[in-house]
Amino acid sequence: MTNKVIVLSTCGSEEEAAKIAQHLVGNRLAACVNVIPQVKSIYRWQEKVESAQEWLLLVKTTTERFALVRTEIRGLHSYELPECVAIPIDDGSAAYLQWIEDNVK
Repeated sequence: MTNKVIVLSTCGSEEEAAKIAQHLVGNRLAACVNVIPQVKSIYRWQEKVESAQEWLLLVKTTTERFALVRTEIRGLHSYELPECVAIPIDDGSAAYLQWIEDNVK
C-alpha cells in the first residue's frame, strides 16, 4: 500500500476540465491530471435517469492532499454535486510513485 491515490471527477465541458486540471497541477495539489474527452455518463439525478457527455479527470495525488483536492474541485466546479472519489494505488513503479511525491507539496 502506498500513500498515493487516483481521484476521479467528471466535468461538463472541456474548458472546465482544463481549468480544474491546470489549477490542481499548478498549485502542486496533483502531479498530473489526465483529461479524457467525451465519456458518456448515465446516472440517476433527482429521481430521473440522465445521460451526458462529460470529460473525465484522473488526478494523481497523495492521500494527504486528497481533502484539499476535493475542496478545490468543489469550489471550481459548476455541478451542484461534483464527483470526487479517491482510489488507492496499492503498488506501482517506484520511480513513478516517487515522481508523484516529488511534485505534490
